[in-house]
Amino acid sequence: MSELRVPPGPGIPDGVVVPGAELSEQFSRAGGPGGQGVNTTDSRVQLSLDVGTTSALTARQSDRALARLSGRLVGTVLTIDAAEHRSQRRNRAAARERMADLLREALAPPPPPRRPTKRTRGSQRRRLDAKRRRSDLKKQRGRPGQE
Repeated sequence: MSELRVPPGPGIPDGVVVPGAELSEQFSRAGGPGGQGVNTTDSRVQLSLDVGTTSALTARQSDRALARLSGRLVGTVLTIDAAEHRSQRRNRAAARERMADLLREALAPPPPPRRPTKRTRGSQRRRLDAKRRRSDLKKQRGRPGQE
Protein backbone atom coordinates (compact mmCIF):
# COMPACT_ATOMS: atom_id res chain seq x y z
CA MET A 1 0.00 0.00 0.00
CA SER A 2 1.31 3.45 -0.86
CA GLU A 3 1.83 6.33 1.52
CA LEU A 4 -0.73 9.07 2.17
CA ARG A 5 0.39 12.62 1.43
CA VAL A 6 -1.28 15.50 3.26
CA PRO A 7 -0.64 18.74 1.33
CA PRO A 8 0.95 21.75 3.06
CA GLY A 9 -1.39 24.07 4.91
CA PRO A 10 -1.65 26.18 8.04
CA GLY A 11 0.23 24.47 10.85
CA ILE A 12 1.92 22.01 8.46
CA PRO A 13 4.09 24.09 6.09
CA ASP A 14 5.85 21.04 4.63
CA GLY A 15 2.83 18.75 4.61
CA VAL A 16 2.70 15.31 6.19
CA VAL A 17 3.49 11.90 4.76
CA VAL A 18 1.79 8.96 6.46
CA PRO A 19 3.60 5.66 5.72
CA GLY A 20 1.49 3.09 3.92
CA ALA A 21 2.21 0.50 6.63
CA GLU A 22 0.23 2.60 9.16
CA LEU A 23 -2.86 2.71 6.96
CA SER A 24 -5.39 -0.10 6.96
CA GLU A 25 -7.75 -0.72 4.03
CA GLN A 26 -10.74 -3.03 4.08
CA PHE A 27 -13.03 -3.77 1.18
CA SER A 28 -16.66 -4.82 1.18
CA ARG A 29 -19.69 -4.80 -1.05
CA ALA A 30 -21.23 -1.38 -1.49
CA GLY A 31 -24.96 -1.02 -1.14
CA GLY A 32 -27.27 0.90 -3.40
CA PRO A 33 -28.38 0.52 -7.00
CA GLY A 34 -26.22 -1.23 -9.55
CA GLY A 35 -26.17 -3.65 -12.41
CA GLN A 36 -25.16 -7.27 -12.64
CA GLY A 37 -21.93 -6.68 -10.74
CA VAL A 38 -23.48 -5.13 -7.65
CA ASN A 39 -23.35 -8.35 -5.64
CA THR A 40 -20.00 -9.56 -6.90
CA THR A 41 -17.54 -6.69 -6.52
CA ASP A 42 -16.03 -5.40 -3.30
CA SER A 43 -15.95 -1.73 -4.25
CA ARG A 44 -16.59 -0.09 -0.85
CA VAL A 45 -13.39 1.03 0.89
CA GLN A 46 -12.74 1.62 4.59
CA LEU A 47 -9.47 3.44 5.21
CA SER A 48 -8.25 3.56 8.83
CA LEU A 49 -5.41 5.35 10.59
CA ASP A 50 -4.50 5.25 14.27
CA VAL A 51 -3.94 8.95 14.92
CA GLY A 52 -2.62 8.36 18.44
CA THR A 53 0.27 6.10 17.43
CA THR A 54 1.20 7.23 13.92
CA SER A 55 4.84 8.16 13.40
CA ALA A 56 3.96 10.78 10.79
CA LEU A 57 2.75 13.30 13.40
CA THR A 58 4.63 14.96 16.22
CA ALA A 59 3.23 14.62 19.74
CA ARG A 60 1.73 18.13 19.57
CA GLN A 61 0.14 17.47 16.17
CA SER A 62 -1.21 14.15 17.39
CA ASP A 63 -2.78 15.78 20.46
CA ARG A 64 -4.34 18.52 18.34
CA ALA A 65 -5.73 16.00 15.83
CA LEU A 66 -7.14 13.79 18.62
CA ALA A 67 -8.88 16.79 20.18
CA ARG A 68 -10.30 18.11 16.91
CA LEU A 69 -11.41 14.72 15.56
CA SER A 70 -12.75 13.36 18.84
CA GLY A 71 -16.29 13.01 17.46
CA ARG A 72 -15.11 10.89 14.53
CA LEU A 73 -12.68 8.61 16.35
CA VAL A 74 -13.21 5.13 17.73
CA GLY A 75 -10.57 5.04 20.44
CA THR A 76 -7.78 6.79 18.54
CA VAL A 77 -8.58 5.29 15.12
CA LEU A 78 -9.93 7.50 12.33
CA THR A 79 -11.93 5.56 9.73
CA ILE A 80 -13.15 6.88 6.37
CA ASP A 81 -15.73 5.08 4.20
CA ALA A 82 -15.96 5.58 0.46
CA ALA A 83 -18.60 3.93 -1.69
CA GLU A 84 -19.71 6.64 -4.07
CA HIS A 85 -17.98 5.25 -7.15
CA ARG A 86 -18.51 1.96 -8.92
CA SER A 87 -14.85 1.02 -9.05
CA GLN A 88 -12.70 0.09 -6.09
CA ARG A 89 -9.78 2.10 -7.46
CA ARG A 90 -11.78 5.35 -7.52
CA ASN A 91 -13.18 4.68 -4.05
CA ARG A 92 -9.65 4.13 -2.73
CA ALA A 93 -8.57 7.47 -4.18
CA ALA A 94 -11.66 9.21 -2.76
CA ALA A 95 -11.05 7.75 0.72
CA ARG A 96 -7.40 8.84 0.68
CA GLU A 97 -8.34 12.33 -0.47
CA ARG A 98 -10.96 12.66 2.29
CA MET A 99 -8.53 11.38 4.93
CA ALA A 100 -5.89 13.91 3.79
CA ASP A 101 -8.44 16.76 3.91
CA LEU A 102 -9.59 15.78 7.41
CA LEU A 103 -6.04 15.57 8.72
CA ARG A 104 -5.14 18.91 7.12
CA GLU A 105 -8.11 20.63 8.79
CA ALA A 106 -7.46 18.93 12.13
CA LEU A 107 -3.79 19.97 12.19
CA ALA A 108 -4.48 23.64 11.43
CA PRO A 109 -3.87 25.92 14.43
CA PRO A 110 -6.88 27.55 16.06
CA PRO A 111 -7.79 31.00 14.71
CA PRO A 112 -6.51 34.00 16.65
CA PRO A 113 -8.87 35.14 19.42
CA ARG A 114 -11.27 37.93 18.54
CA ARG A 115 -10.43 41.28 20.05
CA PRO A 116 -13.61 42.86 21.39
CA THR A 117 -14.25 46.36 20.09
CA LYS A 118 -16.49 49.18 21.28
CA ARG A 119 -19.55 50.27 19.38
CA THR A 120 -19.11 53.61 17.66
CA ARG A 121 -20.86 56.62 19.10
CA GLY A 122 -22.90 56.97 15.92
CA SER A 123 -24.11 53.37 16.01
CA GLN A 124 -25.17 53.78 19.65
CA ARG A 125 -27.08 56.97 18.79
CA ARG A 126 -28.81 55.31 15.80
CA ARG A 127 -29.81 52.34 17.95
CA LEU A 128 -31.32 54.52 20.66
CA ASP A 129 -33.12 56.71 18.09
CA ALA A 130 -34.65 53.60 16.50
CA LYS A 131 -35.78 52.36 19.92
CA ARG A 132 -37.35 55.75 20.68
CA ARG A 133 -39.21 55.81 17.34
CA ARG A 134 -40.47 52.28 17.91
CA SER A 135 -41.61 53.18 21.42
CA ASP A 136 -43.52 56.23 20.13
CA LEU A 137 -45.19 54.10 17.46
CA LYS A 138 -46.35 51.56 20.04
CA LYS A 139 -47.66 54.32 22.34
CA GLN A 140 -49.89 55.54 19.51
CA ARG A 141 -51.60 52.13 19.30
CA GLY A 142 -53.35 52.56 22.63
CA ARG A 143 -56.99 53.53 23.10
CA PRO A 144 -57.87 57.08 22.21
CA GLY A 145 -57.98 59.44 25.12
CA GLN A 146 -61.09 61.15 26.63
CA GLU A 147 -60.48 64.34 24.64
